[in-house]
Amino acid sequence: MVSKTKKPSIPITEIEQSAFCQTDEDLASKTLQEEFEIGVQWQKLPISYMRTSPEQLSNNIQKAKKTLGQKLVILGHHYQRNEVIQFADFRGDSFKLSQFAAEQKEAEFIVFCGVHFMAETADILSTPQQKVILPNMTAGCSMSDMAQKDDVLDCWEDINDVISSKSSLIPMTYMNSAAAIKSLCGENNGIVCTSSNADAAFDWAFERGDKILFLPDQHLGRNTAYKKGIKLNEMIVWNPFKPLGGHTEEVLEKAKIILWQGHCSVHTRFTVDQIRQARETHKDINVIVHPECTFDVVNEADLCGSTEFIKKAIVDSPAGTKWAVGTEISMVNRLAEENPDKTIFCLDSVVCPCSTMYRIHPAYLSWVLDGLLEGVVVNQIQVDQKTREFSRIALERMLSVV
Repeated sequence: MVSKTKKPSIPITEIEQSAFCQTDEDLASKTLQEEFEIGVQWQKLPISYMRTSPEQLSNNIQKAKKTLGQKLVILGHHYQRNEVIQFADFRGDSFKLSQFAAEQKEAEFIVFCGVHFMAETADILSTPQQKVILPNMTAGCSMSDMAQKDDVLDCWEDINDVISSKSSLIPMTYMNSAAAIKSLCGENNGIVCTSSNADAAFDWAFERGDKILFLPDQHLGRNTAYKKGIKLNEMIVWNPFKPLGGHTEEVLEKAKIILWQGHCSVHTRFTVDQIRQARETHKDINVIVHPECTFDVVNEADLCGSTEFIKKAIVDSPAGTKWAVGTEISMVNRLAEENPDKTIFCLDSVVCPCSTMYRIHPAYLSWVLDGLLEGVVVNQIQVDQKTREFSRIALERMLSVV
């Protein structure tokens, strides 16, 4: 049994989260050089790209995309800034984009405007002949960084050493995790889930075992489990920096859900007070939040669901309806722009984009496309064969569960 105390560390992606927070909603891109002045630790580019205006970058991207034609497909997550998402051939949340990636059999190049774990997933689900490119290699995910491979392996071994032979532990990881974590799940009869299909993934897991180790977002895991009728006292949080996650063997034996101590730095900003303030200010307001929000926020809201669920609920609602939204600001602003017949605003008055999604500046997209025009592939994401094999098993289980 591995039972050691480790020193906590904070991912740089978590530290940078507040770098672009502001009290107004003007998140228009500046030159990359200007954005670097805030002190972010992003991938550096040739000075010509650093100084080019967003307007000129847009023209350059359009020309490059037209020249590359069907050899290229660009995938864009809903949280991308407008200056980037406008070039996406397909938009979606992580689940929908995984489906798109698996379906793209003709394109030679898949440029993923998202974060590292998404590009890894695209590489795993694409064909060996296709090349997956992440425009900015430092576009990681603070939540994913909270579940390091060695820590998770220690956790897996510790729990299995403790629980009786009568119990069966199923590992389940949220899409927002590294390929190594997905691989661990695939190799140990587990599954990947997204916020779109977490409910069905829980059903799948409990058909095969009586305990779930849920990685890495404790809030999605808790909110999903509670919705399935599992009591809060049947769930525990595993702290990777404490022996046995901070628990006794007896507690681990009794737990039905073991939640990794991870979170989303964007969605944990939303509070019950913000919801109550929105209801005081706006009559007939609909409050809709993402399941990465904390338990109390989800239970205070009117609706809770994935980014695709949030988008559909708002788009399909009648004109004149009002929506207070608890998710990433770039998506909220875009919904407001595309639905002018409705009142749509973010619950948090301090505007904070997802700092890692925001790392995909149009300069990076322009740079990788220019490389392709010159026959040079930069920032290719390649998952090693063993990790790819077991990750694909867990991902295919995810795609089969609706």
